[in-house]
Formats: sequence, C-alpha cells, structure tokens
Amino acid sequence: MQTSNGRLPPAMSVGAYKTYNIGTPLATHWTAATCAQVECEHYVNGWALRVQGLSERDLHLAKTSGRKYTVRDVGPGETWLVFEPGQPCFAAGTHMRRLERPEVFATRSGDWRGDPTKRGLQVLPVQSWVDDCGENQENLADWIEKHG
Repeated sequence: MQTSNGRLPPAMSVGAYKTYNIGTPLATHWTAATCAQVECEHYVNGWALRVQGLSERDLHLAKTSGRKYTVRDVGPGETWLVFEPGQPCFAAGTHMRRLERPEVFATRSGDWRGDPTKRGLQVLPVQSWVDDCGENQENLADWIEKHG
C-alpha cells in the first residue's frame, strides 16, 4: 500500500530515519547555457510550430522573434512555421549546464516527512559520508537481526 504521495508508508517515526544525499545544488553547480552548449535538440535539428495551435499573441511572438523560418502549408487548415537549425530555441533562456565541481555529500535526520532536529543538511567530506553511511547500514543490519 502506498501513501497519497506514492511512497510506501513508513514503519517508524520520522526521528528513526536518517537521509543521505549526494547533490549538485543549482546555485553552486549549474550555470546558464546556450542552446549550442547543451546541444539542444531544436538548435541541432530545427523545429516546427503548428500555426493552428498557437494563440494570436504566440504566433506574433514566433514570427517576430528574429529567428529564421519558412511557412509550410501541408493541407487545409494545417500550416506550420518551420525553424532552421543553428539558432536559439524558444526555451533558450532555461538551458543549464553543469559546472565541473564535485558533488556535495550530506546527511540529515529524518526522511521525506521532515527533519525532526531542524539542523538541516550536514555537509561532510566524501570519506566521512561513506563511513557514516556504512556505520548506519551496520546498525540497521544489527537491529534487524535482533528484532526480525
């Protein structure tokens, strides 16, 4: 049985859990990128927009965006704006690329329900994180052996 958020129901209180995380925080490990830098599919291959699916505003924005396109009529009531490869896509401002920085290794008390100690993430050196995780696994195995 799963909870409403799709997770298995926890067997113990939130304080009985410890969470281990390896992360690449957006603020420190990522930066804005161009379509070319991320090899954006639309930049590499081009893309098309069906005119009949666009609002008047979006159609105007697409046509006046400065991007090169051709109009392709493919049948009654079906017209496409076909944009050439090699130009920024309409989501260009959202592209991100990862910086070459090592992951952040962290722990915190609790699980997805919260952090009962309210200390937040405790960032650790890699080896300390590995040791802590290993010790936690041993403690869990010992508890299971004792309590079934």
